[in-house]
Amino acid sequence: MGRVTARRKVLRIRDGVVDQRPDTLATEEPMEIRVGGRALTITMRTPGDDFDLAVGFLVSEGVVRSTSDVLSARYCAGATEDGTHTYNVVDVGLDPSLPPLDASLERNFYTTSSCGLCGKASLDAVRTASTWSVADDPLRITPEALAQLPERLREEQRVFDRTGGLHAAALFSADGELLCLREDVGRHNAVDKVIGHAVRNGMLPLRETILMVSGRASFELVQKAVMAGIPMMAAVSAPSSLAVDLAEENGLTLVGFLRGASMNVYSGTERLLVAETV
Repeated sequence: MGRVTARRKVLRIRDGVVDQRPDTLATEEPMEIRVGGRALTITMRTPGDDFDLAVGFLVSEGVVRSTSDVLSARYCAGATEDGTHTYNVVDVGLDPSLPPLDASLERNFYTTSSCGLCGKASLDAVRTASTWSVADDPLRITPEALAQLPERLREEQRVFDRTGGLHAAALFSADGELLCLREDVGRHNAVDKVIGHAVRNGMLPLRETILMVSGRASFELVQKAVMAGIPMMAAVSAPSSLAVDLAEENGLTLVGFLRGASMNVYSGTERLLVAETV
């Protein structure tokens, strides 16, 4: 998809050598998500897998709980004077038997690519109730198998190789099979795209799977994992204190600083098949 990247001329300085050349950048554009024609939110994202992003977002917010909840997803005419398509507005049609959207979901300003919760109408709506419990998920994995995932994720980051400017989220099975990988300028968008893919392929709840993310582990990413029924999340960087609290509260295994054979397991340690604990 051509809109995933853009070319710009830059002045490059390397070891005192100055020249001008084109550089490849990750594209960032706003996308409005509508439900039944009603505007719900705007997020800054990298174009691509937009239907997955919209549906995954609705799972994270507790609106969509199964594939049958989603009847359609389509692009709408953009907000241009001549009514032409911008492919930046997605309208999701839901099963009419679902309860109406909670007014607290409405966001009066856009969600930035680095903070998906900035537009929350109320902090009381943050701890969304999940349909599935991950506490009893039977997933078990060895540290050696888990240590392979960051490299697997990095190998599949095609757009990152060209731009250096995208986050990634990947879903793995317990035996290390890559089920889905998505890239985006926003960590939360990449995760929503993975979850949306799962919804549209009838995979929820995502039992016995591992969500691997390229950056840090925030509260919101842990919440998204819980909402999709994912029992383990691993990140190459640090978690926040609130992310650990939420993981412990819901029985999710949270791994941080996963780099090579090193890692910190902050919650759900029983899922790691280690020889002994100190």
